[in-house]
Amino acid sequence: MIKNFIFSFFFFLGIIIISLVFLPTLFLPNKIVLFGGKLMGYWAGFCLKFFLSTKIFIKGKENIISNSKFFIASSHQSMFETFYLQTIFNSPIFILKKELLQIPLFGWYLKKIGSISIKRNKVTKDNLGFFDDISKLVSKSNRPIIIFPQGTRVLPTERPEFKKGVSRIYEELSISCQPIAINSGYVWPKIGSKSSNKTITISILKPISAGLKKEEFLKILKNNIYSELDNIN
Repeated sequence: MIKNFIFSFFFFLGIIIISLVFLPTLFLPNKIVLFGGKLMGYWAGFCLKFFLSTKIFIKGKENIISNSKFFIASSHQSMFETFYLQTIFNSPIFILKKELLQIPLFGWYLKKIGSISIKRNKVTKDNLGFFDDISKLVSKSNRPIIIFPQGTRVLPTERPEFKKGVSRIYEELSISCQPIAINSGYVWPKIGSKSSNKTITISILKPISAGLKKEEFLKILKNNIYSELDNIN
């Protein structure tokens, strides 16, 4: 419990300090704000290693797409991946719940870095233009879009169906998908105490090329990620 408290205290204190220091960058070019996001990712990694003796292992770096546009589809068990993946990839554009943009200060940053929001399970005017917004961003930016196809953080042993939105994005963008499996929930779960002296494995899987039918893509994506989670858990 003491380690949990110390970790949480210093982690959130660091995030608040970084947010306040970078507050003036909200009026500056995006690349400066994006650097602040990377700092938050490195800070999350440092706090896990220093306070919880966590090892972070990145598997499959050779699978990272480097010569073409792509989007990332990652498993989601923890806050960890929302911070740390920014240190591996080129400042991903997050697809997230609209409610997150309403958080004071943090929501301002999410808007500034071009995050795309959606109201889940609702048909709204904003949602109808969702895929048009994504297509425009992809055509103008070299930053990959990142989506969590499980829709929310899940327990390490849970295997929910993937949301169909990820297959729609695959179909609309006609670019490769970079699947990622992360077992972060064993260290930093969505509920309950954090664990120490464990390893978080970030497994970067082989890309799924564009051109498949969206149903086939969704099946392959789900099978590949869940099979890898079974291997690294």
